[in-house]
Amino acid sequence: MVQDKGEIEVGNSEQVRDLFDRIAPVYDRMNDWLSLGSHRIWKQMAVKWSGASSGDRGLDLCCGSGDLTRLLAQAIGRSGEAVGVDFSGRLLAVARDRKPPFTIPTAPITWVEADVLDLPFPDDSFDCATMGYGLRNVADIPRSLAELRRVLKPGAAAAILDFHRPGQTGWQQFQRWYLDDVVVPVARSFGFRDEYAYLNPSLEKFPTGPEQVAIARNAGFPEAKHYTIAGGMMGVLVVTKSRP
Repeated sequence: MVQDKGEIEVGNSEQVRDLFDRIAPVYDRMNDWLSLGSHRIWKQMAVKWSGASSGDRGLDLCCGSGDLTRLLAQAIGRSGEAVGVDFSGRLLAVARDRKPPFTIPTAPITWVEADVLDLPFPDDSFDCATMGYGLRNVADIPRSLAELRRVLKPGAAAAILDFHRPGQTGWQQFQRWYLDDVVVPVARSFGFRDEYAYLNPSLEKFPTGPEQVAIARNAGFPEAKHYTIAGGMMGVLVVTKSRP
């Protein structure tokens, strides 16, 4: 029997961190199974939109088990550096221990346990940045974007991948059915029903693409665009820091 851990409050950073600590052992398997592997394509798209290139110093926020960080490191190459940041110590342990799924030379990776609301880096530190499925879980979205802007170099871009609410009714119904009637039962079989039941309420409170653009501009990004993918069920917010 799965122990009832209680409803997870959207925006409660301690509860969200505990959630990711608990699901760390199955995180990668669940992502692969529930997206049929498509999440890897979407992450590649995020890396491309970040503008990562050879020799860059790249930042991956809310890095989780590190697969997006490693894709970023692959784009940067040996002459650069990648930094993966997450507030879940258990997920970072998974990221450190996992073997890269490819043999292409990659940038060295530094793993940092930290909160995206208070990043331990100086201003203007990174040439590019990514974030996968993290913005929806932060306690303060405007503050997290302002902090991201602070650590990016002038002219640098960041690509933020996350779930999105489709505009069309049919896709909305499909997404709701998929999360409630496919994702949650699968998660229950692993003993993590409550952790994945959190997805739908977190998405309901998550800003839409146009709302994310407005928040990003208010956080100091003059260039902000949101791209919907997978029928509008996923989205990528691309922001660019202004030059002096």
